[in-house]
Amino acid sequence: MNPGYAGRSELPENLKALFRSCAMVVPDLIPICENMLMSEGFSSAKELSKKFVTLYKLSADLLSFQKHYDWGLRAVKSVLRQAGIIKRADLHIPENDLLMRALRDFNIPKIVYDDEKIFLRLISDLFPGCDCPTKLDAQLQKAAKETAKNTLGLLDEKQFIVKVVNLNEILQVRHCCFILGSPGCGKTTVWSTLLSTFKAMG
Repeated sequence: MNPGYAGRSELPENLKALFRSCAMVVPDLIPICENMLMSEGFSSAKELSKKFVTLYKLSADLLSFQKHYDWGLRAVKSVLRQAGIIKRADLHIPENDLLMRALRDFNIPKIVYDDEKIFLRLISDLFPGCDCPTKLDAQLQKAAKETAKNTLGLLDEKQFIVKVVNLNEILQVRHCCFILGSPGCGKTTVWSTLLSTFKAMG
């Protein structure tokens, strides 16, 4: 139980009296990030870890306050794991471009529309000259199009299919997630299309 941490319960006073207090400090993300990048096979881990942590610090300061935003250690670790998976899949891509793609592709789905431009500008400032195209799961994308059009009778609009694939990508790095948005924006349709797609793919 972490006192003062969102989603955690406070210890009752009578239980607190049974334990000695201990001091805790905020973890230094740069060496943690550097070590994780090295363990994932990145050779320029020192430089990239500084860029990674700087992006998250600036995002926490400049983007709007949203309850679902997480710029802490848990979020850092999940993106770094995905960066390692991308690196092992595409060994010829420069590490700078590869980390930029992981940061962009695995954060954009959770960022609200008004903050998206600011976040993309921060990435372009920290990774100048990097132009790594977004890589979506082509097989899932094709299956989602067919399911939306033929099974559910929906329009296979490009941005809608991207959201379906994005939901799957988030579920690969998180134990659970929330789909947020105003009424009628397609939240239920996105997850139900992904579910129907998985059923169709067996």
